[in-house]
Amino acid sequence: MTTTLDPDDTVAVLAHDRFPDRAKTAVGVIRYADYDVTAVIDRAHAGESVADHLPDAPDAPIVGSMADAPDVDALLIGIAPIGGGFDDSWRPDVRAAIEAGCDVVGGLHYFLADDDEFAALAADHGVDLVDVRRPPEDLTVSEGRAGDVDSEVILTVGTDCSTGKMTTTLELVAAARERGIDAGFVPTGQTGIMIAGWGIPVDRVISDFAAGAVERMILNAAPDHDVLFVEGQGTIVHPAYSGVTCSLLHGAIPDSLVLTHSAGRETIHGYEEFAIQPIGTYVDLYEDLAAPVASAEVAAGALDTRSVDGDDAARDAVESYADAVGAPATDPIRFDADEILDGLL
Repeated sequence: MTTTLDPDDTVAVLAHDRFPDRAKTAVGVIRYADYDVTAVIDRAHAGESVADHLPDAPDAPIVGSMADAPDVDALLIGIAPIGGGFDDSWRPDVRAAIEAGCDVVGGLHYFLADDDEFAALAADHGVDLVDVRRPPEDLTVSEGRAGDVDSEVILTVGTDCSTGKMTTTLELVAAARERGIDAGFVPTGQTGIMIAGWGIPVDRVISDFAAGAVERMILNAAPDHDVLFVEGQGTIVHPAYSGVTCSLLHGAIPDSLVLTHSAGRETIHGYEEFAIQPIGTYVDLYEDLAAPVASAEVAAGALDTRSVDGDDAARDAVESYADAVGAPATDPIRFDADEILDGLL
């Protein structure tokens, strides 16, 4: 899957009522994409700016609707709700974008191109509707070949969804490149694909072909890089998404793992009747599950400390987490990724 966005494009990101904490796609593209995000559309925070919420990210105004946004090349839906559905309250903004001649990029399980109204409007106005969660049609089962590549393969795994797997992966890529290491990013979810411009959305792939999709990406990217950092998805104990996590683990055949966690989280997000297990349990589960295809160890940990007030308290939380993981750990946003990169490489 590729997107139509270029580094020179200007983009408005739709994040109604969810920016920033419940709009991880919006936050991801603002922080990491090459193209220029010139506005965030969120009626709940209209009149504010990105810097009011994400002081470490590029700034942009927050407006209440597409009609209030500056002229842009594309509208990107920056929300990834559970189940990937489309909220009809977004329809006026998507319609306005198409009528203004903008491409629309979505990362939902609801495909914009299959919506009769949007498809007809797009045809009338000569714009593209890009559904990055639409996988290739020629995928096959895995052949267990990812372990044969010469590149070092590092996979992020998590204690839950939304624990910073994509963020950690991208921060590690950036830190490695700063050291002169030829590092590649393998995007496996909608946000990563929007940032990198390529990838396969593993959570949309037929289950028999999911590990094969991961394998294909590893085989395609490995000749160009010495190290591949693979974006993880979900968690191996998730009541809904564990299959995606397992497919990534077995399809990538990684050399090592980075375990991500959100400080203070005690239950699975959206499934609060299921408790987060002790950190050591996750280390054992991931290593044991990987063992039949890869002798991968959890070699580092990444802790999201947004809920922790003050850097000193955050450092204490990171140290406790490192002890629980049994490996170097950090918060790659609050601090940096160098310490865990040392542990990995």
